[in-house]
Amino acid sequence: MAFLIPEPARMGPLRPSPGPGGRGLSMPPLLLTLLLLLLAPSPGHTTQVVYKVLEEQPPNTLIGSLAADYGLPDVGHLYKLEVGAPYLRVDGKTGDIFTTETSIDREGLRECQNQLPGDPCILEFEVSITDLVQNGSPRLLEGQIEVQDINDNTPNFASPVITLTIPENTNIGSLFPIPVASDRDAGPNGVASYELQAGPEAHDLFGLQVAEDQDGKQPQLIVMGNLDRERQDSYDLTIKVQDGGNPPRASSALLRVTVTDTNDNAPKFERPSYEAELSENSPIGHSVIQVKANDSDQGANAEIDYMFHQAPEVVRRLLRLDKNTGLITVQGPVDREDLSTLRFSVLAKDRGTNPKSARAQVVVTVKDMNDNAPTIEIRGIGLVTHQDGMANISEDVSEETAVALVQVSDRDEGENAAVTCVVAGDVPFQLRQASETGSDSKKKYFLQTTSPLDYEKVKDYTIEIVAVDSGNPPLSSTNSLKVQVVDINDNAPVFTQSVTEVSFLENNKPGEVVAEVTATDADSGSNAELVYSLEPEPAAKGLFTISPETGEIRVKTSLDREQRENYELKVVAADRGSPSLQGTATVLINVLDYNDNDPKFMLSGYNFSVMENMPALSPVGMVTVIDGDKGENARIQLTVEQDNGDFVIQNGTGTILSSLSFDREQQSTYTFQLKAVDGGVPPRSAYVGVTINVLDENDNAPFITAPSNTSHRLLTPQTRLGETVSQVTAEDIDSGVNAELTYSIAGGNPYGLFQIGSHSGAITLEKEIERRHHGLHRLVVKVSDRGKPPRYGTALVHLYVNETLTNRTLLENLLGHSLDTPLDIDIAGDPEYERSKQRGNILFGVVAGVVAVALLIALAVLVRYCRQREAKSGYQAGKKETKDLYAPKPTGKASKGNKSKGKKSKSPKPVKPVEDEEESGLQKSLKFNLMSDAPGDSPRIHLPLNYPPGSPDLGRHYRSNSPLPSIQLQPQSPSASKKHQVVQDLPPANTFVGTGDTTSTGSEQYSDYSYRTNPPKYPSKQVGQTLKLSMPKPPPHPYQGAIWTEVWE
Repeated sequence: MAFLIPEPARMGPLRPSPGPGGRGLSMPPLLLTLLLLLLAPSPGHTTQVVYKVLEEQPPNTLIGSLAADYGLPDVGHLYKLEVGAPYLRVDGKTGDIFTTETSIDREGLRECQNQLPGDPCILEFEVSITDLVQNGSPRLLEGQIEVQDINDNTPNFASPVITLTIPENTNIGSLFPIPVASDRDAGPNGVASYELQAGPEAHDLFGLQVAEDQDGKQPQLIVMGNLDRERQDSYDLTIKVQDGGNPPRASSALLRVTVTDTNDNAPKFERPSYEAELSENSPIGHSVIQVKANDSDQGANAEIDYMFHQAPEVVRRLLRLDKNTGLITVQGPVDREDLSTLRFSVLAKDRGTNPKSARAQVVVTVKDMNDNAPTIEIRGIGLVTHQDGMANISEDVSEETAVALVQVSDRDEGENAAVTCVVAGDVPFQLRQASETGSDSKKKYFLQTTSPLDYEKVKDYTIEIVAVDSGNPPLSSTNSLKVQVVDINDNAPVFTQSVTEVSFLENNKPGEVVAEVTATDADSGSNAELVYSLEPEPAAKGLFTISPETGEIRVKTSLDREQRENYELKVVAADRGSPSLQGTATVLINVLDYNDNDPKFMLSGYNFSVMENMPALSPVGMVTVIDGDKGENARIQLTVEQDNGDFVIQNGTGTILSSLSFDREQQSTYTFQLKAVDGGVPPRSAYVGVTINVLDENDNAPFITAPSNTSHRLLTPQTRLGETVSQVTAEDIDSGVNAELTYSIAGGNPYGLFQIGSHSGAITLEKEIERRHHGLHRLVVKVSDRGKPPRYGTALVHLYVNETLTNRTLLENLLGHSLDTPLDIDIAGDPEYERSKQRGNILFGVVAGVVAVALLIALAVLVRYCRQREAKSGYQAGKKETKDLYAPKPTGKASKGNKSKGKKSKSPKPVKPVEDEEESGLQKSLKFNLMSDAPGDSPRIHLPLNYPPGSPDLGRHYRSNSPLPSIQLQPQSPSASKKHQVVQDLPPANTFVGTGDTTSTGSEQYSDYSYRTNPPKYPSKQVGQTLKLSMPKPPPHPYQGAIWTEVWE
């Protein structure tokens, strides 16, 4: 309920009063109208009213009617609330003031904080009244609403347990103060009474007395009997406090009385109260005042501690009380504009066994400093609304039309708050005081036009207002308003936030509130009544609803973030004007995640293929796992199940790493499971099987199985073309293309007699055999796999072209010579054919050399003859002739002797290391493997399975006058240092098939061959060790004494 209290400066509305006899006093209507016009306030003057209203009133409670109270008609005028939101609203037509959805809480109003007891709680408001008929300047009504307290707070003690210490043998009738209770309500609704409730053992010992002082009601405990600490040292009582409301509110606390030994005298302050002044913005540590109390006791009973007593939290925050000296200093920023007076009590308490205490009141008044510049607030007035510092004014407004209400205030006081305000610049606007009741620190002005406005000449103005206070030194501030001159004036509803973003948890219950939007309209009346509606995007249609009156948005169904994570709603606020204007805002709804999805692997099972011989910790595959959730609910941890240490997985990338190096020949398949666990609460998990297939790598060279390197086959001249003359077979323990073999003839086929099947290994005769082809043919066959890089093995295929195989000894010598001959030297057919060509070339070279020497001698004689003639004809007197002009030249022998001597004087060429010699040729690092064919066959020598490319040729520099007892080749021998050294393994016994006879068939073809025994160089299994080749000792060769010609590189 609201009450209207007329102020002395204003006449309230006239109402007929009952006359004698209860009849109403009649008055002529014309006289009544004239009287109302005379008493009504004139335009341009301010009027102030005061209403009273109880706090916590429901919305739309009528507080007062401005039109009815001031006799103004309820039509043709526009009432607009300028100050008072959000607690008040004003009906634009009648001027009725109502409460709003924001309840008026007296204890929560900032204006009523830190006020002294008994001071009224005032809520100020301002209403502008514009005459729409005369289109005159608006009037400003300043009013106050005294918010009266209701009993909505329960009194409470500071602690549920209160402890009092009373010495034993205390005199009966002694009083001990009890900490007071506090009640946020005021006046009658505040603390009204205290009541003490005691048990049978304390009923006759204690009583309660309530004293009243400037701080309010002070409960005191009365000692009514003799206390004996030895008999009972504590008593538990109950103290109850009750306020004066209707109905009253009450609470209680436990009062625990502890009986102690005697402390006779209580401290006594030198003054009962202290007053001090403190300048605002005083530095930390600044002394405010010192309180002093004395105690007539001695020792600890006379030592006094000072402490705040029931001081507000702001006092404890701003001030510090020294416990020992009683000096009060500043410990926080003091601002007079926030708090002008600090009122508190100081308690002096001795240190006796039964401490006594005394209280003193301290009042600190905060003095003002000129630390605040004036504040200029510019807001709309009447029909003129402002938005973003801009006012829209129609060009047809009359002179002295108010376009803004300017309020200038200064938070300081006195001279520091006396403000002068002016309009700067040459603009058609001026300030006119709007309120006669304003103080020097707070003034209101109308900013009004001084001349007609013309939109076609000037479209906008920027008005700068300057305010200066009277402090020393003075402080000033400025504010500006942009006035936009327009032809029409329309105001659409405006939302408090153009974009509202909210977060909402999925799996919600239908009907839950998602968000609430609020819009305002600068218009009034029906033009400011708003209706809310939704224009959702197509995906959100039918999912959300909005309250047309409140703007509360609710969801109609349960949302699923995995289906859609964001929704965008367009909210429309339309006023009820004609035509209706609309304002829009966007509401963005982010659906928050709930852990309702298991991790999911992209495949139901994973199969990876990796190459063998990969180093440990190499990636072997990558898995992808997803989770429909988000954030921690989608943060996935991967582990290997049945973990035996062979594999690990990297979290974050899903990369599977191997802890071992694979060997396909040992294990070709690995199978395990991966577990994915998300980070939700509770966590969810998933499993997937992983299979690792180890692919083959070309790490094994082909292995020659047939023929052996020491075997041979007789090939008669009558062999048909295309007939298979030998078969090379090999195998490779790799798989796939690494085991697919190709055969090729790498050497020993200078005449192109033979061809080998690239896939079959069958050697066929391709050309007819001629006489020059008779003899031993050594084919170097290369067996390669198709790996990358490829590996290969080398086999020696010996084909002996002859009519018969009668001279076994010669054939064995040829085979031994073949094994000792480098692979890059062809052994094919009759060597005499090539030697005849070589002898013809030598003869031609000798003849050509003789002719060249004769020509050189003739040329030298001719040159010498010409020089002698020139010397004789060109003699001059005094010119010294050259001594050695005709000196004889050294003879050819001497020259040759010098040359040969010079050659001998050269240091011997360093021996080329074995490793360097082995870098060239096909047989680098080749090793023979001794294998056995069928029983009775000769031993076979095969290449090793593993060797690097570019190995030295097989059998290089082995000189075997086969059969010989034992062949050894040492690195120190000339043949080992200057020739290619063999890198191979020969069988311990090189026995050839067949016995043969002692007749040497075709021995003339090999008359230039001789064989020498060299010490072996390598052992049977390792390069660098002694290699022995044991054969039956042959009979003396018919050409054993012939000269051996070696081919040097």
